[in-house]
Amino acid sequence: MDNRPIGVFDSGLGGLTVLKELKRLIPTESVVYFGDSGRAPYGTKSTDTIIKYTFQDIRFLLNQDIKMIVIACNTASACSLKLVKDSFDIPVIEVTEPGAITAVNETKNKKIGVIGTVATISSGVYERAIYRLDSSIEIVQKACPLFVPLVEEGWWENDIAYRIAQEYLEPMKKEGIDTLVMGCTHYPMLYNTISKVMGDDVKLVSSALEVTKVVRNILGEMDIMRDERISPVYRYYTSDSVEKFESLGSAILESEIHSAEKVDIEKY
Repeated sequence: MDNRPIGVFDSGLGGLTVLKELKRLIPTESVVYFGDSGRAPYGTKSTDTIIKYTFQDIRFLLNQDIKMIVIACNTASACSLKLVKDSFDIPVIEVTEPGAITAVNETKNKKIGVIGTVATISSGVYERAIYRLDSSIEIVQKACPLFVPLVEEGWWENDIAYRIAQEYLEPMKKEGIDTLVMGCTHYPMLYNTISKVMGDDVKLVSSALEVTKVVRNILGEMDIMRDERISPVYRYYTSDSVEKFESLGSAILESEIHSAEKVDIEKY
């Protein structure tokens, strides 16, 4: 057993979709969450900047005495995963590979769409992961840079979100994809809007759910699950407005967030 918490970080609020699944599937585990909303979105930044931010986020979480890192940010995973694994002696779980595996298993016509930030799509991380599994699959990719700001603003299902989703996704729909990877942990908050545009025939894959299954498996394999007799503790940190984080974060988690703290992440 290991009663230390799991550390989860994201460029902002999107990683709370991962935390929501962690609370549902592994309800005995404690979690420390850091959302870097003050510097979001990561997906429009340079690779060097994304790597710098990722390492600062991890160093902050390591100061919280965690037992595992979950990179709940596709952009950070795409740009820095190998460096992170080479630099820190702690289990590191990322979100891209689990989503790719699920998409390959779900597609019937071997046409998969991938949406994500500019940095994630440009990195080709999902393309490589999917082709490693099945090189015959046709992949249609699209960067959707306005989706993260929509989620951070709390505009998940209004007319503006729908019109932007139409602009991004209608061309992908015309390509005949039957599976769409939401390659950013912010995007599940736009699930209903994206589904409305794509229709019932397109399966939406959430990397948030898939990475949580991996975390659960690794905790068991390494025998580092928390003592079930001890109640879990959740701690929340942000680099931006605590009030906004608590308000929108509570809506994402569908449970109240209290006592979030602001962090000067540049110190790390």
